[in-house]
Amino acid sequence: MTGEQILDATDPVAWGPALDEAVNALARGGLVVLPTDTVYGVGADAFTPAAVQALLDAKGRGRQMPPPVLMPDVRTLDGLARDVPEAARALAEAFWPGALTIIVHAQPSLAWDLGETHGTVALRVPDHALALALLRRTGPLAVSSANLTGQPSAVTAQEAAEQLGDAVPVFLDGGPTPGPVPSTIVDATGDRLRVVRLGSISLEQLREVADVDEPAREDPAR
Repeated sequence: MTGEQILDATDPVAWGPALDEAVNALARGGLVVLPTDTVYGVGADAFTPAAVQALLDAKGRGRQMPPPVLMPDVRTLDGLARDVPEAARALAEAFWPGALTIIVHAQPSLAWDLGETHGTVALRVPDHALALALLRRTGPLAVSSANLTGQPSAVTAQEAAEQLGDAVPVFLDGGPTPGPVPSTIVDATGDRLRVVRLGSISLEQLREVADVDEPAREDPAR
């Protein structure tokens, strides 16, 4: 791990070169660590299967746990998902950008391989200026928390570098993130919306917008 791989991107006026490095790394099929509004994430081009596999390998994570996809704008939703319930759209409009991940049916025509998704995809628009600036240039990115599976989530670029090391060529240092509370996950693929994981957004907040079921007791801890 060399210090040059951690690029200062704390000042929007001066983060252009760091963003260029990140965009180039992703275009080559490499990984990039970036800050979000929860914790640091490690991202790959969502449409490059080898890059997504490299992301899973870097974390020590299997294909049975596919990464979510971050988008630059709520308007990207219909390009990646089909049959989105109106209640899920209401949640997206209310909480994006923000710490809400929504699981929906993926567009079957998309040329991607995120793992064993069973035709679904978990989507989110992060509320972080640097992350959004990167996403506007790259398009959707597969992004998972920037830590080894089972280890604490990283809230600084240095913490991410200590865990992921040489598996990632570019680390965007946007300063500490709010972490460690993750995004709330809602499954919108069934007959009713259901919380899969409670995080930054509470069940009460969700229910102010849409009818959402609480997590089932048999759900494993995530």
